[in-house]
Amino acid sequence: MRTDVEFPSAGLKLAGHLYTPDGAAAGPYPAIVVGHPGGSVKEQTSGMYARHLAQRGFVTLAFDAAYQGASEGTPRGLEDPAHRVEDIKAAVSYLTTRDEVDADRIGALGICASGAYVLPATATDHRVRAVGTISGVDIARQFRYGPDGTQDPAVIQQMLDAAAAARTAEARGEEVQPLTLFPDTIEEARAQGGRHGAEGFEYYRTDRAQHPRSAKTFTWSSIDHMVFFDAYRCVDLIAPRPVLMIAGREAVTSWMSVEAFEDAREPKEFHWVEGASHVDLYDKERYVEPVLTKLADFYGKNLVN
Repeated sequence: MRTDVEFPSAGLKLAGHLYTPDGAAAGPYPAIVVGHPGGSVKEQTSGMYARHLAQRGFVTLAFDAAYQGASEGTPRGLEDPAHRVEDIKAAVSYLTTRDEVDADRIGALGICASGAYVLPATATDHRVRAVGTISGVDIARQFRYGPDGTQDPAVIQQMLDAAAAARTAEARGEEVQPLTLFPDTIEEARAQGGRHGAEGFEYYRTDRAQHPRSAKTFTWSSIDHMVFFDAYRCVDLIAPRPVLMIAGREAVTSWMSVEAFEDAREPKEFHWVEGASHVDLYDKERYVEPVLTKLADFYGKNLVN
């Protein structure tokens, strides 16, 4: 069952979907906060995982990050890592108020960018008892070094120049064009970002998964918010709570999950999905089903037993 909910995060109202297991049992149930990729919304991959995990016996909460989707916050399209971490903690706080939830059995799951945001959130919030990531990406590393880690260092310097110019223009009351996330065609996306770029376009800009509230642009100020952030700085503080990281073997972004995993302490587990790319794990059934089995086992052992 899905319920539309709202909860506060650092003064802003966030919109969420709360999923509860079917059946006669009243609970309280173990619960999982599910974070979405950067620019995504709860109606896309995070909601899909939340719905399926609820079918496996967990209360789950998928929500739109502040400044995005149906949640509050201006300027629209701001990607602020610090606030994204706060959003996750706010979602945990909200779950502790629900009668259906056992407040001592709450976990977190992050996909893509939130796969990094859940790590500092968990490291600094002991209410999170177990944390998992899918196609985890530290957005700072992605913008600084590129999805595959080989980006020319001049690129981020040019983007920081543009971000600084945008801040100056805004201070003078001038109109500032946003940072476009996707080109107009899949051919352009492939030319700019290879297979990874084309797959992102196919997911977000076609009937496969596009949504009117999914971000098409970021603010230019997002750049300087993102590039200094280090999602992995405190990952060692998660222990002794368990960590599960899941990545597609063909994902060009997997090096970031590997890097985080190396910094984490036991208990930890890395699970490779053979043949899958980064975006494949968003919704392709042949990859998602075994991932769900792995997640249900992980959270079952660490939140249920």
